[in-house]
Amino acid sequence: MPDTTVRQRAVKAVIPAAGLATRFLPATKAVPKELLPVVDRPVLQYIVEEAAAAGIGDVLLITGRGKTSMVDHFDRRPDLEKRLQEKGDTERLAAVVRPSELAEIYTCRQGEPLGLGHAVSYAESHVGQEPFVVLLGDEFVDEGEPLLPSMIDLQAETGGIVLAFIEVPADQVDRYGIASVEPSDFKAVAGDVVKVTGLVEKPKPGDAPSNLAIVGRYVLPPATFDAIRRIGPGSGGEIQLTDAMDLLLKEDTPVHGVVYRGTRYDTGMPLGYLQAVVQLACKRDDLGPAFGEWLADFVNKDLRG
Repeated sequence: MPDTTVRQRAVKAVIPAAGLATRFLPATKAVPKELLPVVDRPVLQYIVEEAAAAGIGDVLLITGRGKTSMVDHFDRRPDLEKRLQEKGDTERLAAVVRPSELAEIYTCRQGEPLGLGHAVSYAESHVGQEPFVVLLGDEFVDEGEPLLPSMIDLQAETGGIVLAFIEVPADQVDRYGIASVEPSDFKAVAGDVVKVTGLVEKPKPGDAPSNLAIVGRYVLPPATFDAIRRIGPGSGGEIQLTDAMDLLLKEDTPVHGVVYRGTRYDTGMPLGYLQAVVQLACKRDDLGPAFGEWLADFVNKDLRG
């Protein structure tokens, strides 16, 4: 039976964002991948908005060399705001001010990207002895199909680890952390809840225990930091968060997952990034009708001749 004890809810989020983003070079030589625009908002803003909508008011960015502009995006710009106010452009003024009002933004610098677990370890002094959320900096979900509130609620019930899963084709399991699972009595609004019995990082297709892949949303207990200290390098010679979570699982920390079937935007590779831009542009009231008409015409005429 589920443990009905209500524990402390996660109110802080950690966003690891120190990677080099080599897939997007040369664009990311000077511009952080997290600030690439999806229509007119950077990827990172969508992620912080997702966190804020789930009640997260404290966000720690794990940054790296050349990424200070990420912090600047969430700062005020009095000169720009004044110009927009003088022009009477209240719509753009509100859009410029909005990022600074989403959450308190803090930063910590990771000297060298040595894996997701290594990046998360930098958050220990900021998080303290509280559960916390980890949000990867290249994906977000549709605001009308929220995932985080269900995950935070579930973690407050279990006190353990809560993961987000998507179902992937069998030939793609070697790109993800994969879970072995069994049914769970817990419920969540965002999707089915499963109990995790094992985790493996990027298994070969024939060795994967399921097709449930861990994606970039985690709600973790503070014991995660000690587990990271106790593991060695894993897949790719890096400190893997999956290995730390698997250690906690073997030490009887409850681990559950929410199988998300809503709309997820993965901007980590150029194709996914372009798909996100097109999908969100088509949803816009101000852009969607004209852009959709042009896109249909382009597909029908330019691509098919």
